Amino acid sequence: MALSEQEIMAGLAELISTEMEVPADSITATQSLADDLGVDSLSMTTIVYNAEEKFGVRIPDDEAGNLVTVQDAVDFISKNQTS
Repeated sequence: MALSEQEIMAGLAELISTEMEVPADSITATQSLADDLGVDSLSMTTIVYNAEEKFGVRIPDDEAGNLVTVQDAVDFISKNQTS
């Protein structure tokens, strides 16, 4: 069964929280991954890998580069998840 955007947001916040050592409840959909959360290319690779595992989606490198905000990632996962 496909996850709701809220469930994806919560799971993604957990992954980002673990990688970036920020509280999950402080992560919002409108935050920029790089500018607001300090995600660099190495951290992004880890987050993408973990998101692929957690949500069962494939995030190609060229798509990962388009994920600027947390909401961008939520939208991509939501659209590409298989039920």
